[in-house]
Amino acid sequence: MSHPFFRRFLLLFISCCFGLTAWLSHPLQAQAYDDPSLLPQEETPIIDLANFLPKLQEESLIEDIEEFEAETGWKLRILTQYDQTPGRAVKNYWGLNDQSVLLVADARGGNLLAFNVGDDVYDVLPRTFWVELQTRFGNMYYVRENGENNAIAQSLDTVKGCLAKGGCSVVPGLPREQWILTLITSVVGGVVFGLAARPRKEDQVIAWQWALIFSPLWGILFIAFGIGPVVTRTADWLPLLRNVLGFMLGALVVYLTPIINESARSEGKT
Repeated sequence: MSHPFFRRFLLLFISCCFGLTAWLSHPLQAQAYDDPSLLPQEETPIIDLANFLPKLQEESLIEDIEEFEAETGWKLRILTQYDQTPGRAVKNYWGLNDQSVLLVADARGGNLLAFNVGDDVYDVLPRTFWVELQTRFGNMYYVRENGENNAIAQSLDTVKGCLAKGGCSVVPGLPREQWILTLITSVVGGVVFGLAARPRKEDQVIAWQWALIFSPLWGILFIAFGIGPVVTRTADWLPLLRNVLGFMLGALVVYLTPIINESARSEGKT
């Protein structure tokens, strides 16, 4: 009877030792959340615990944030963190409300940026805006090429610009990678249109019926994915022109290829 009791006692003792060891090995992390001691004594709109921002850039951002808040009423705040963070303590420290935007920069995750947004802000900048903003400026490739400080500054400038003009449905600007994707979808849409428009009869020039049947497919590729992202993000006509030319080129190549091959075979027979 004593052996089962001894085993249970030994197991309980080992579990307690493991728990105590884990608690003692991470005391700072346990105290990091909601720890007001990490907050500066004087109120400032930027708390750079991770030291992402150079001193001059931080001072410039503080000045811009304070001027923007005085002019518009929108409250922008920046918190950079790494191993330690004040966590929810910043809410009372800054008095965050429905008109507040808190940018949190943390390099430990896959994306540098995270946003805590007030309800009034969502009325002018929808949730999809914040997802796109995080994806564009917080991804590891952008951060690697431009640095954490520029990723923070660029995302903040974008938020300020959209709030100043009354809101944005999408993030302004068309990065090269995104434009290339729209160009590819435009060309693919043209290929689909060209395949559908190939004549099926000898006296037929364009198979309009088939082109209309496949219009949902090439229309989505060209208009929704090729044109839509361009016109909603930039007023520059050059990317739009290139996408239109890409659609036309894709359609013409697929449409004319069998005609050219047929002509070549006819000449070969003669």
